Amino acid sequence: MTARNANTRASAENTEAAKIATPNDHEIVITRFFDARRARVFAAWTQAEHVAHWWDPSGAPLAICEIDLRPNGAFRWVHRAAHDEGHAFAGVYLEIAAPERLVFAVDMFASRPAPIATLVFAEEGNRTKLTIVMACETKEDRDALLQMRVDSGTAQTLENLAAYLPGIA
Repeated sequence: MTARNANTRASAENTEAAKIATPNDHEIVITRFFDARRARVFAAWTQAEHVAHWWDPSGAPLAICEIDLRPNGAFRWVHRAAHDEGHAFAGVYLEIAAPERLVFAVDMFASRPAPIATLVFAEEGNRTKLTIVMACETKEDRDALLQMRVDSGTAQTLENLAAYLPGIA
């Protein structure tokens, strides 16, 4: 068993899996608990040296991870397999309230408004409850994200994050 698999198994033993909901026609909500303080979880979401190691659902390090963490600052994360094709997960930060809240627009649709992701990091004892709300302009946009499997892909990246967190201070 590799160290990553051992970390993933240990992570799964002491945390709950992500819960995914569609409370209305415009939102996808994903909630997950982490056995780490929220400052650590927030840092893992906002520092390129951390994001590069856990973001890709496959578990591979990102080929490119650029973060300009400020309001109107951009981010761009490129999966290693997509590096030559130029596919990136990119967007703009709208609000940063460390370590409680992070809001950003995601460049998902070429000709439609960008979905807005709001991440709330709530400390519950020594654990962090992360709630991600992906808000879309229309039901069609929300459904398009679901067809792209953004829900399951995000759930997998959160599993990767849970396995990664014990290794950072």
